[in-house]
Amino acid sequence: MMDERDSPLPPSTHGTLASRVIQPRFSELVQRCRKRVMNALAEHLTATFGQVDDTLFECAEKAENNQVQTLFFDSMRDIRRLRPLIERTYHQQIARQFSDFLQGKPSATNDDALEADDLRLVQNEDYEETLQIINMVSRVKARCAQSLFALDRRLALLNNGQKLDEDGNPFGPHAIAQAFREALQPTPLPLRIRIILYMLFDRHLMQNLDGLYEALNRELIEAGILPNMTYQAQPRVEATRAVPASGAPSFASSPDARSGYSEGHDPSAEQAERLFDGLTRLFIALRKREGTTLLGGRRSIASYAPPTATRTFEARELLEALNQLQKQAAEDFARRMQRPQQVDGVKADLHRQLESRGAAADPRRISDQEADVIDLVGMLFDFILDDADLPDTCKTALSHLHTPYLRVAMQDKALFTQYNHPARLLLNAMARAGGLYDAEGEERELLAKIQWVVERVIQGFTGDLALFETLLDEFNEFVATLRHRVELREKRSIEAAKGRDRLLDARQRAGAAIAEALRGPSLPKILQDFLELTWTDVLVFVQLRHGEGSAEWNRSLELAEQLAWSGRPQDADGIEELHRVRAGMLDEVRKGLELLGGYHEDGIARLLRDIVASQDAVQAKRPERVEPLAPSLIESPLANMLGEDAVLLADRRAARPPRTPRLEALIRQLQTLEFGTWFDFVEGTQRRRLKLSWFSPTTNNYMFVDQLGQRAATRLLEDLAEEMDRGLARIVIEERSLPLVDRAMNAIYRALQRVSGRSTHPGNDHG
Repeated sequence: MMDERDSPLPPSTHGTLASRVIQPRFSELVQRCRKRVMNALAEHLTATFGQVDDTLFECAEKAENNQVQTLFFDSMRDIRRLRPLIERTYHQQIARQFSDFLQGKPSATNDDALEADDLRLVQNEDYEETLQIINMVSRVKARCAQSLFALDRRLALLNNGQKLDEDGNPFGPHAIAQAFREALQPTPLPLRIRIILYMLFDRHLMQNLDGLYEALNRELIEAGILPNMTYQAQPRVEATRAVPASGAPSFASSPDARSGYSEGHDPSAEQAERLFDGLTRLFIALRKREGTTLLGGRRSIASYAPPTATRTFEARELLEALNQLQKQAAEDFARRMQRPQQVDGVKADLHRQLESRGAAADPRRISDQEADVIDLVGMLFDFILDDADLPDTCKTALSHLHTPYLRVAMQDKALFTQYNHPARLLLNAMARAGGLYDAEGEERELLAKIQWVVERVIQGFTGDLALFETLLDEFNEFVATLRHRVELREKRSIEAAKGRDRLLDARQRAGAAIAEALRGPSLPKILQDFLELTWTDVLVFVQLRHGEGSAEWNRSLELAEQLAWSGRPQDADGIEELHRVRAGMLDEVRKGLELLGGYHEDGIARLLRDIVASQDAVQAKRPERVEPLAPSLIESPLANMLGEDAVLLADRRAARPPRTPRLEALIRQLQTLEFGTWFDFVEGTQRRRLKLSWFSPTTNNYMFVDQLGQRAATRLLEDLAEEMDRGLARIVIEERSLPLVDRAMNAIYRALQRVSGRSTHPGNDHG
């Protein structure tokens, strides 16, 4: 909270326009902040457009038909033409918002703050863009909460103490994102292309705001603006613990459970609330259109009621029925966990429980509001069972949370409207961990931990959300330990790869030096093999131990040249020289073999005798004496250490066909990728998700680790691009990193729009 003693100005007591104008003594400071922001945004916007061509080219290659492919190619040209207009409009919008702030004007109306009554009328394209803005802004607010809290308070002080309106910070994520939306408004770009631009804008600009906000706060602190202010989170308000014994709980019947800052409230909660209200209205529209049929032909819980039922079950009876189902699950937990719990099965069991509580002569049904809650939770768990990002073992475990989460939703709608609801956070945390660290072996303990949490919820949840908070803390602590172990393993994999790379580089240099020594007339096979296979390794060890160019390196290289010289016919003076230097030569060869290791004394003596015999046979011009010499050279230990890297290096030297424009574009994209990017590789009928962890400047190899942090694959740059070209490898889309429940709610909304007839463009959805 801000301490009044820190403030260089007394709090404003007037709300007039004049009192809100920035004071002249702060003008230079604010202009410095403006310049910093405008420069940073210009740089990141340039990076955004710098990736447009490559991204659209990749989309075109994967297009489902020629018409869509043409759309992407045409859009590449259109965006290049429109780029100056978009950039100019964007910067003008940012400047206008800043100017309004300086003049004390209230912030503009939030264009994407749709009222619940309007959601049912909004066009699908508007909603899609609104959703993009909401999601990217929410991520920045969550990630930069402390910096934004401080920046809002400091700017408010410059504003004569007038607290900024919600999203009124001219440098805040909402202003920055909304300016981009308004810059795109005049353009004729179709929605599909705009969504790609939003994705690139989020990746290259919104995700780089952290450093900007920290820099702005430092600038203001150095100017003496609230230098001692501290960030203080507001304690979580307890959510509703129980539902009254009578009265059906509707979607809007429970108070919010939220945490925020010590002043104001969490705007992202309002965005989630609007989405939830939109879902409510879509359910109403769906009932009118489809009756008791849901997505994909699934049955609504309402379909289980007899047609003659007019009276409804009380909320107390619903909770008692769910409580009974939860008890049954707890008693038979181990057996049930062997297979996933299907959504239709939960609904059928709930109906049987309710039916057993009434008389056949007085049939009852579930109220529409409660049926919508039950159906929405069912769709959430259907989404979990269909989610391609979750391994089957994790889906199975999480599916058994259906009944307790139905209890949570019946008593507390904040499960759907509050991002920080403890039950929502716990479900998101387990899904994320399951997707990241799913593996066999020692990491099977993650599955055991998830199953343990599920069991604790089923056996222990009686209506108190504190259980979810406790389990969330414990699960996060477990995952932090697991993550640390994986990071250490990945670090060791990278260090090992760097070691192999240094070794490979040394081997390249040694091989080149030996190749130079072998230039000229051919040698007897024994000497050729010895220099290429054995003495190359000796040179590598000398280089790693003493360095290239050292006296030891130079002498070892001279010895290689001397051995090559000794295997070629010489005149009388040359033969005399050979006899004079041979003893010293062989002694140094012996020392090199001892340095290399692997040879016993007898083996070294035998090899030296064969070398002498081959030299004499060459000088006597008796090549037939060389042919029987077949020394047993030990397998290169360095080749074994290098493994597939040595093979990839050989592949790199092989001639390749000319690159296609598509391949060139993919290679450029790969060259700009950051470490930590996830890839999906198709291997037969299986899919492997691996993370790009390191790049070798020596070989152009990309090293990938698995979800345990262990080295799992190595690819040459060109090979990786070719795999992507053939659809055998793809970069994992970053949007999939949204939390599970967020993805599910967005997908359910789109699917309901389509089915209820309120969507103009059907999209991909999870039902």
